[in-house]
Amino acid sequence: MAEAGAAPRVVVVDYHKGNLSSVARGLADAGARVTVSDEPGVIAAADGVVLPGVGSFGDAMAYLRESGQAEALLAAVGRGAPFLGICLGLQLLFERGDETDDGSWAAGLGVLAGSATRLESTRLKVPHVGWDQLHLTERGRACPLFAGVPEGANVYFTHSYALDDDVDDAVVAARTHYVRSFASAVWDGRAVFGVQFHPEKSSAVGGVILANFARVVGEAGR
Repeated sequence: MAEAGAAPRVVVVDYHKGNLSSVARGLADAGARVTVSDEPGVIAAADGVVLPGVGSFGDAMAYLRESGQAEALLAAVGRGAPFLGICLGLQLLFERGDETDDGSWAAGLGVLAGSATRLESTRLKVPHVGWDQLHLTERGRACPLFAGVPEGANVYFTHSYALDDDVDDAVVAARTHYVRSFASAVWDGRAVFGVQFHPEKSSAVGGVILANFARVVGEAGR
C-alpha cells in the first residue's frame, strides 16, 4: 500500500522480452511512481501492476511460469491490486492463446475466460499496425480507465493476434474493427483492465488512459 501522500507505486513487469522504457516513462508522466522489476516479490506487493506487450503468447507464459512471475501476478490480482495488461499483456489475462511455435494452444493466466487467436485476412494487412478507433461499449463508458476518452478516439496498434469471439461481452469495454470486430479493451468491473493498443504510443489519448490508471491505483491504496 502506498504511503500517505505518496504517489501510487506501479510495477511494470519485466519478463525479459523487450524495452519497457516507453511504458515506464508514460506512467511516470501520468503521476505514478514506477518500478520496472522481474522480482516476483516486488510484483506481488505492488500498489498496481502493468503487464506490457512484448513477444509471443507461448514464450511469454513459459517465462512467467518459470520465473514465478505468473504466481506473483495472480497474487496481486487476487488481493485486488489494479492490473493493466497492454497488447500481449491483455491477451495473457485470458485462458489460452495460439501464438506458439507450432500453432498449438498455450495456457494463459486464466483471470478471464476466452482465447486469443491470429488475425487472418487475404484483404487487409496483418499485422495490424497504426492508428485505429476505439468504439466504447456500455461497460467501457462506465470504465474508469476511459474517463475523458471520447467515443471513436484513435489509438495506436501493432499486433497480429487479438481476442476471439469466445470472450464474454460482459467484460468488453471497447471494440475495434479490423479483420474482425475484436475486443480492444476489457474490464472485469473491479480492478482488472486490459487494452490491445499501446497507450504509451497513443499521444494525448494514451496519456489520459495512463493517468486514469494511476488514479485508480492511488484510490485503491487509500
